[in-house]
Amino acid sequence: MAYQEVPKSVVQFMEKITTLCGEEHAHWAENFQAAFANTLLTTVKRHEDGTTFLLTGDIPAMWLRDSTAQVRPYLVIAKEDDDLAAMISGLVKKQFSYINLDPYANAFNESDNHAGHQSDHTQMNGWIWERKYEIDSLCYPVQLAYLLYKNTGRTDQFNKAFVTGVQKILTVFKTEQHHETSPYRFERDTTRKEDTLVNDGKGTPVGFTKMTWSGFRPSDDACEYGYLVPSNLFAVVILGYIEEIFTTVLSDESIATRAATLKAELEEGIATHALTKNKAGETVYAYEVDGLGNASLMDDSNVPNLIAAPYLGYKDMHDPLYLRTRKTLLSKENPYYYEGTYAKGIGSSHTPEEYVWPIALAMEGMTTDDRAEKKRILDQLVATDAGTHLMHEGFHVDDPTQYTREWFSWANMMFCELVMDYFDIRVEK
Repeated sequence: MAYQEVPKSVVQFMEKITTLCGEEHAHWAENFQAAFANTLLTTVKRHEDGTTFLLTGDIPAMWLRDSTAQVRPYLVIAKEDDDLAAMISGLVKKQFSYINLDPYANAFNESDNHAGHQSDHTQMNGWIWERKYEIDSLCYPVQLAYLLYKNTGRTDQFNKAFVTGVQKILTVFKTEQHHETSPYRFERDTTRKEDTLVNDGKGTPVGFTKMTWSGFRPSDDACEYGYLVPSNLFAVVILGYIEEIFTTVLSDESIATRAATLKAELEEGIATHALTKNKAGETVYAYEVDGLGNASLMDDSNVPNLIAAPYLGYKDMHDPLYLRTRKTLLSKENPYYYEGTYAKGIGSSHTPEEYVWPIALAMEGMTTDDRAEKKRILDQLVATDAGTHLMHEGFHVDDPTQYTREWFSWANMMFCELVMDYFDIRVEK
């Protein structure tokens, strides 16, 4: 069952934001009202078994990553609204049912309807929309389960499916430290090289680093080098969550120990292999490495990216290494950084050149404590919405009426979260 109307608690919160915006920021409030309600009214489907399915937007499937980001801002309201908390708990339960079905898949159908990319050369079934293996697809559901617990005290999401799913996540992360022995393969019949893996579906060669391998980026584009650094940073964070959950809530020492051991290994791999030099000769984080001496100096607009590290809980935003990396990535040294008449920010290989992403702009705002910079970004986001009062996937820096994706719930909610952040309203971590 979908929401037929916006819950009273959400309406009251939207009114609160409108009041905070006042006349000075009335344009923020208008977009917030449209975007914050849109996700509930257009993407949420609550099933009779207590689980929740979320459409990503204009694609009729649920992404493990997107669905988490789509509901995250509602956690601040769920503290006082048990029904909203139950909806989010139902999403966690749905996510882990999918992870147990196949921990290598990134997007799923609402039913066993064989929709999506069924012709891909990998182990598909009727529930799977797409089977691009991405580390972050396994991180986000753990993050949501943990944040729901921290913000509401709720623990019913830590059910048997959660425990089994976490065990599968740990197994996949461990397996992909040695990708050469992995059972995962992926190929797509396409002329777009970003949508398939080379080397008979195994991806480019990698050496052992103690980090865990990823086939695809959060953009759903193939990794150039197999060790995706921002996703490994995110994995370190959620492994800490797993250790805490299985120590303080579920009391399973074996799983807690597995998580702690793997976390330490990833951190060692990051410290040893995930750094590179910028043009000034400064040490910064690489976006991807292969353990064979190759590294890419760039950032992508999709989260997790390197800019998002403090938002995800990895390092403080004032950490010197992070600040050097951030400065480098918000410059022309990043091949996906674009500047134009209407905007400047990070884009993606997933969209045309000179297109920046509202998700990346919102993340830039949420990883600085400079309120003037947050205001600049919010003003820019509203001014480039092409008159729709909603966010898009990407838009041209010289012509915001040229954009991709009319309806993109993840981007809408990232805008909302930045508005909340500006007024010091944040999800407890």
